[in-house]
This record gives sequence, C-alpha cells and structure tokens, in this order.
Amino acid sequence: MDLTSIIGIVAGIAIVLQGISQSGSLMNFFDLPSIVIVFGGVICSVIASFPFSTLKNVVGHMKVLVKGKTYKPEPLIESLVEFAQIARKNGLLALEEKANELEDPFYKRSIMLVVDAMEAEKVREMLEAEVDNMAARHEEEASVYEKASAYAPAFGMIGTLVGLINMLKELDLSTGASESLGANMSVALVTTFYGCMLANLVFLPIAKKLKVRNEEEILYRQIIIEGVLGIQAGDNPKTLRERLASSLTSRQQMNILNSDGGDSGASRKEKKVKKSKKK
Repeated sequence: MDLTSIIGIVAGIAIVLQGISQSGSLMNFFDLPSIVIVFGGVICSVIASFPFSTLKNVVGHMKVLVKGKTYKPEPLIESLVEFAQIARKNGLLALEEKANELEDPFYKRSIMLVVDAMEAEKVREMLEAEVDNMAARHEEEASVYEKASAYAPAFGMIGTLVGLINMLKELDLSTGASESLGANMSVALVTTFYGCMLANLVFLPIAKKLKVRNEEEILYRQIIIEGVLGIQAGDNPKTLRERLASSLTSRQQMNILNSDGGDSGASRKEKKVKKSKKK
C-alpha cells in the first residue's frame, strides 16, 4: 500500500491550518458561500468537460493512489527468462500451458501470439498499438484532475468578483461603510484561498501520481514486448535478462543480475566445485 499521496495532502492541509491558527482564528477561513462557489463550480465544470465513461473511473483512481506499485519489473523479467529457458529446451509450443497460468491478460496474449508463430513485426505492431491506446486512456483520466486544478483558481477568482461586486453594491456612500462589508470581503478573499489550495494540494498531486502509475505500467508492458520478441528470436536467457534489465535503474539491475536466477547453469556448477574443493 502506498499512502504517500494521502500523507502529503493531509500534512499539507495541516501545515496550512497550523500557520493560520498561529496568526488568527481558523473560523476566519470558513465561509459557506465560498465553499459552494469553488467546490460546486469545479465539480460542474469537470462534469461538463468529460464524458461519463471517463468520470465513472474516479473512484478507481483513488484505489490506484493507495494501492501501491502494482507493476514490478523484477519478477516479470525472471518470468520471461523462465519462458525463454522453456522455449529453448522444448520449443515455443511448450509455452502454451505455462501461458494459461498467467493472470495478466496482456502478458498471456503476448505469449500466445508467439506460440501461434505470428511474425515478429506483426507481434510488435499489435502489442505496441495496445500500449499506446492504454496510455491515451490513462492520459485522459489524469487530465480530469489537471482540468480541475485549472478550474479551481478560476472559480476562486469568480468568488472574489462576487464578493467585490456585492461589497460595492451595498456600500453606503454617505457614510462610507456597510454592515455587510466584512462578509463580502470574506467571500472575495477566501474563495481565492480555497481555489489555490484545491489546485496545488489536491488535484495536481493526484494527476501526477496517476501519471507515475501510468509510466510504471507502460514500462512493464514494454518489457513484456521486448521479452516475448526475444523468446521468439531464440535469445539466450542470460542475454535476455541483461537486455531487459537495462531499461531499469542501476539498483534494480544489480538486484536482478546478482540474484540466484542470474547465474547460468555453468556458473552454478563452478560454485559447487569451489565449495567441494574448500571442504
């Protein structure tokens, strides 16, 4: 579980509230008309901007934020190396039974395309097109929060204008004062505060986290594509592991290449011989 988004948002709000409480009353920053203008305006604008097919996934986005990193490349690479070893020993048709055990539909489909002896270029074209379509869907979903981050300050400014207009309309020119002056000025300023807080502390961080998760899934699927094409080409499993690991960070590469799975059969035999000699 990844709670960084929740921790960051809650901590950010707490810091702002702490700063407010040090300089004045928290109730000075609570104004119901301002809340209605900013929150209501943002929600209505987002609904007007996107189809229901995109908006219905908002609840799922919250699950993505806290679920943590789902697509882990290290076990995937080991799985692809295992498939490569099976293919070299028993042929590509031997992968069909193992492929049926896979839970990831994209991974399973990729292996089956290779088993069906489809041309490598055709396999790459089909799988990359699917990845591109997925990335486009994810980009549209992240844009919901980017749009909301743009709408929030805009409705904050609308609230500011509403407060200023009401203040000027009700200003008593004969005395230069008005009973509702304070309330109208509160709406004028607090709405801008709400809009900026929502944009920079809620919507933009959510959009960024969704993009990070999207990039992780794209990398995961790209490794699958390169892996199955390497299996189809008959690449050496050890070489395949090294090539797939090259797309990861240095630390991840070290973990993969130094793992027990990274030892070839010959190197394991050499280790056993060395241990026997020491004895």
